[in-house]
Amino acid sequence: MSVAQASWLPDGQRLHMHHGPIDMIVGIEGAGRDAAFNRAVARFGTLMDELVAELPRLRRPGGGAVEGETARRMVEAVRPFAPEFVTPMAAVAGAGAETILAAILDGPDVSKAFVNNGGDVAFHIAPCEKMTAAIASPVPGTVMLRAGDPVRGVATSGAGGRSHSLGIADAVTVLAQSAATADAAATMIANAVDLPGHPEIVRVPACEVSPDSDLGARAVTQEVGTLTACEIAAALEAGRSYAARLVARSIIQAACLSLRGAVVTVGETVMIEEKDSEHA
Repeated sequence: MSVAQASWLPDGQRLHMHHGPIDMIVGIEGAGRDAAFNRAVARFGTLMDELVAELPRLRRPGGGAVEGETARRMVEAVRPFAPEFVTPMAAVAGAGAETILAAILDGPDVSKAFVNNGGDVAFHIAPCEKMTAAIASPVPGTVMLRAGDPVRGVATSGAGGRSHSLGIADAVTVLAQSAATADAAATMIANAVDLPGHPEIVRVPACEVSPDSDLGARAVTQEVGTLTACEIAAALEAGRSYAARLVARSIIQAACLSLRGAVVTVGETVMIEEKDSEHA
């Protein structure tokens, strides 16, 4: 059985934590930095076992009654998307990042912190501080986050990501008030970027690719062939329309959707610039 591991990255400023499929990078600033890193490592050591204990419930739509801190965050994050099909697993990476961030903040003197869980990031920004986050997307860019902004989570999903997608987006990056919400929303928006029935899109049942997938027999995208410019625009518009409804409901603050080099954005707080930083 694997055990949780933690080691410093070459810059000596960020901590890499790894346990099975969970891979996180943590950065902390402030006078309480050392103690905060210790809290992060201690909490990380229990995270995977807690999730595994509740996996059967977390792989079901809605999730039902769950007990763990991270599991509760997952269930709450997908609640706004009912009655659409979605399981709490859509928010697992963002919720895990939030759990570690909560441990970091369970002590004084942390001015800035981030927990990057495979590209889904939870942030803390103290008053008068700001943070630059790199966007994990085919479209290079950064997002400037300030203490007064509502955004505290960034997540990316798409057909080329770690998880299966029902859609064809190369990437959908979402800014939201929490990382768990951003994670779930990115998944759902990426699913909406689609051309149902298109002959150039190869789909297979999720259970054939991953027997334990929470998606069961639902068809997930395996390959996307040739698309015309009009088809790309139509797929992106489907995703943009879905994302706009989430912004209108205040579920997310903004989103950036990309497919075959074409990009659309939704929301007033999208601030994407040429990529020049790896802060998060």
